[in-house]
Amino acid sequence: MSTPGPAEITPERAETEVVSARRAWLLRRPSVRLEATLAVLGGIALAFILRWPVLRHLRTGVPKDLGDPLLQVWQLAWGPHALLHSPTQIWDSNTFYPLSRSLAFSDSLLGYAPLGLLFGSGTSNALLRYNVIFLMTYALAFAGTYALARQLGTSRLAATLAGIGFAYAPWHYAQEGHLQILSDGGIPLALALLARGHGYGRSARGRVRPLLIVLGWLVASWQVSLGFGLGLQLSYVLGALTVVYGLCWLWDRRRGVLQDPLRRRLVLAELGGMAVFLALAAVFAGPYLQVARDHPEAKRTVQDLKIFSPPLSGFVTVPSDSWLWSGHQYEQRKALTFQAEMALAPGGTLVVLAVFGALVGRWPRRRRLGMAVGGVGLLAFAMGTKLAGGKYTYLLLFDHAPGWQAVRTPGRLVVSLTLVLALLAAIGLDRLRDRRGRRISAGVAVVALALVGLEVLGTTPVHKPPPLPAALNQATGPLMVLPSDTFYDNWSMYWSTAGLYPIANGNSGFTPTEQGLLRSNVANFPDARSVAALQRAGIRQVVLLPAMARNTPWRYAASRSVAGLPLTRTEVGNAVVYDVAPAR
Repeated sequence: MSTPGPAEITPERAETEVVSARRAWLLRRPSVRLEATLAVLGGIALAFILRWPVLRHLRTGVPKDLGDPLLQVWQLAWGPHALLHSPTQIWDSNTFYPLSRSLAFSDSLLGYAPLGLLFGSGTSNALLRYNVIFLMTYALAFAGTYALARQLGTSRLAATLAGIGFAYAPWHYAQEGHLQILSDGGIPLALALLARGHGYGRSARGRVRPLLIVLGWLVASWQVSLGFGLGLQLSYVLGALTVVYGLCWLWDRRRGVLQDPLRRRLVLAELGGMAVFLALAAVFAGPYLQVARDHPEAKRTVQDLKIFSPPLSGFVTVPSDSWLWSGHQYEQRKALTFQAEMALAPGGTLVVLAVFGALVGRWPRRRRLGMAVGGVGLLAFAMGTKLAGGKYTYLLLFDHAPGWQAVRTPGRLVVSLTLVLALLAAIGLDRLRDRRGRRISAGVAVVALALVGLEVLGTTPVHKPPPLPAALNQATGPLMVLPSDTFYDNWSMYWSTAGLYPIANGNSGFTPTEQGLLRSNVANFPDARSVAALQRAGIRQVVLLPAMARNTPWRYAASRSVAGLPLTRTEVGNAVVYDVAPAR
């Protein structure tokens, strides 16, 4: 049969061929690199859409509230500043003057310091830096979970559902003032890279990629550098996986099935990656261990756990900023004693799909049941002392496992729990789509994605920080801003990004004894006792903000006389500045 010439090709046939070509292009499997690029771009687009209020106020506001976010605006500004000016003293920050290792008083977020170098100095750029990183945490969490789900054999639609379910689970609205908790994307990304590097999962066929193994350990190391709260969870997961993999490797070696010439490179990559991970963990642990020795008041107690441990009802309670169910759970939230750490719902649709996936998902039964048991265990541990007093769950970690004595918020194990649920939900969705026509399968996926999407919708409030007082714009320090307490010191830390000069103010997960004593001694400032305390601490200037001091011990400070005191009083804008003479 002869091939038809150009004159024999009818318009109808040409249109059919064009449609077929388009369909073939749409159905063609994209390369891994292209798919990864699209996942990253998709994650960024989702972050912009679902956290649109933050995008609109990049230089003028912070999400959630004016407490911890302003502290973290300062943290993200201090890291790049220290890298440029005092890298050997990076842990001795400008706050809590004159105390040392003050950056280790809370999660440092130092892993963001190299990225922070891309932004300028000053308060406006400090806000821009914080908000860009805030949005990117969501993008990375989506892309990392997508990569892990795909590597473990799910479809692209199921991986998308897993990414949305993990990155935007409703409990995030309660934690949007804690950037160190939102920064969880390194966990699934590290696991995805390690799985692919070891030849485990989708299309791997046992192929070993040593470079990806090293990269996976480097990402895990970076995750630890952001803070030990999540870094500790990842460390224990990697430890367990390393033990299991090592036992399997030894078994295969004994059976004589390790013939792949890359196995030696695999071992070298594994040992090298683990060495970097352990070395970085040790470097970061050092300052925190020193703080624990210098400040016994920082020690967490069982009473702290009782305050922050969420009840089982907390895992089905959504934060007030969530859209779909928040209006129906007012009384349920009211019953929680600490809503910010106890409204921990991962999403009803995600849970239902995860249960379905655990029962009949595509994965082998052993893997499904193992994940399900792990999820139930994480839930039990996340309840802290609320489950049988924690005697057989969280207190075992708190009393005997290294690192857990520093964690007072068991509910944050919801991060690992949500990742387990997201992966099980992905294989549950794939099972729902099995053995159905293309249209029905697409419809099932759309409905599932829509339901998960509805549950993650909400409002991220954005607040405008207090304007920088003129007296702090060109300050040199060491100085103390009054009023000083655990709330207003967040503002002082934020203002200090104008020059990152030494200040006595600071806020963290605990109040150092020295700082508490200084606040007590200056409660009647200006008087002889307060001036003597300031001189002993090396403070050379006090900036009093009368408008903020109305309901504090310093409400009458501006009207008190400085006669006979080694002080020079000057009014600068809305502030009263006192220069403190050195002690003789």
